[in-house]
Amino acid sequence: MAVVLSWNVAGRVRSVPEQAAALAGRRADLVALQEVRASALDAWIAALADLGYGHVHHSPTPPSPAPERRLGVLIAGREPVVGMAGPPLPWPERHAAALTEAGELHVLHAPISAKAGRVKVLTLETVAAWLAPPREHPVVVVGDFNTPAYESREGEVRSFARTRTGNLRDGFDERHDLAELGMVPGLAQAGYADAFRAVHGYLRRDRSWVYPNGRMGYRLDHVLVRGLEAVACEYEHAWRDARLSDHAAVWADLRFPAAAGP
Repeated sequence: MAVVLSWNVAGRVRSVPEQAAALAGRRADLVALQEVRASALDAWIAALADLGYGHVHHSPTPPSPAPERRLGVLIAGREPVVGMAGPPLPWPERHAAALTEAGELHVLHAPISAKAGRVKVLTLETVAAWLAPPREHPVVVVGDFNTPAYESREGEVRSFARTRTGNLRDGFDERHDLAELGMVPGLAQAGYADAFRAVHGYLRRDRSWVYPNGRMGYRLDHVLVRGLEAVACEYEHAWRDARLSDHAAVWADLRFPAAAGP
């Protein structure tokens, strides 16, 4: 039905041609990018058009020259994408939504925990509440959620608010913990499936972002689906290993459930 690919492109400007060349090697119907600098937006629109993605919807132009506010997101499709209003976020440039061939598609780049004003908490709380109500069409949510910190082989999920022993970290509280868990795995309560876990279970230990030494990382990049099922889902670790970004891309092949039909 549709292959959706999500990638945090790390705010690169000069590397757009190399990143676009990597995208050319993994055919998708819909592409969602995060950390797109305003200064790279035109280059990305042109590069995506060359790859056959002639329809682009992007988030508002970042309103501030501050480094963390220079980064936007976009959705590109081979078929038309129709922009939709999104939730009222403190950093609205970190989210975009569109009606697409796969249904309602959201792309999110959540701020990191250290940013002031509880912006990560507010973002995750607001997005989760926005996505929870039922729709008449499928919903796909992709992007860099900057959570979770840990997933055990038994399916235990831990946020960045807690230590390995389960205690709250200094400077964090229950609200932060619940905000992160409200996305992964919390949206399962609203009918969303984590595409990667639905396909592979919890024994796979993939990390979409790793420290420069390669010894530790986190699965921060996700595809969540409701009203569709994932028949395949993988991370493109080679793109990160080639230093095209500090994140691996993630893609999912999504289909209507057999009993549901189109």
